[in-house]
Amino acid sequence: MISWEKLPPQMQTEAVKPYYEILQKKQIGLIFKRSFDIVVSLIMLLILSPVFLVLAIAIKLDSKGPVFYRQVRVTQYGKEFRIFKFRTMVNNADKIGSQVTVGGDSRITRVGKVIRECRLDEIGQLLNILGGSMTFVGTRPEVPKYVEKYTPEMWATLLLPAGVTSEASIRYKDEAALLDAAEDVDATYIQDVLPGKMKYNLRSIQEYSFFKDIKTMFQTVFAVVEKNS
Repeated sequence: MISWEKLPPQMQTEAVKPYYEILQKKQIGLIFKRSFDIVVSLIMLLILSPVFLVLAIAIKLDSKGPVFYRQVRVTQYGKEFRIFKFRTMVNNADKIGSQVTVGGDSRITRVGKVIRECRLDEIGQLLNILGGSMTFVGTRPEVPKYVEKYTPEMWATLLLPAGVTSEASIRYKDEAALLDAAEDVDATYIQDVLPGKMKYNLRSIQEYSFFKDIKTMFQTVFAVVEKNS
């Protein structure tokens, strides 16, 4: 972690400081976390390379547009990056609707529906993990317009890299269905869903341990299997 003085001004607050001090005492665990990210993401990229190829071909045959969806998200210390996700919607979907996805979203392609149900769109993020802009377990990366709505305490979640999964992701695995009935999807997400997820994200920092990360990864696998069984 960088020193307190080098944090962005919006993070140098009394609301963030307790979380920063907790993580300062977890340096060894954070070293294990990054080492695990590098080794496991590299192994998984090698093993899943045939899957990457099959998904790429299926996506290109199903609809026009790129294989990957490279939306701008926010990660550690408020830095912006482009996330790697296999495209499951029509091209330029974020320009013709909300930046969050609802259940039965008409922008989702036929192949995209299958990919999303199996969570295969997420495996592209192994490239982000290897590069260091993401980690396996951590707060899901938001788009800049939602980060702008963060409370001072929520900024503490950006002390660590954005994650592929988390306890919040597991508990809100049916988020799209929750938003489906909303009249104003963005407003509902900002006012109701985001604060709920952030409670779990902030608690995960307070209780951080490398072994808890491993537990969360297994819980995610079980949640995906249960949802699709």
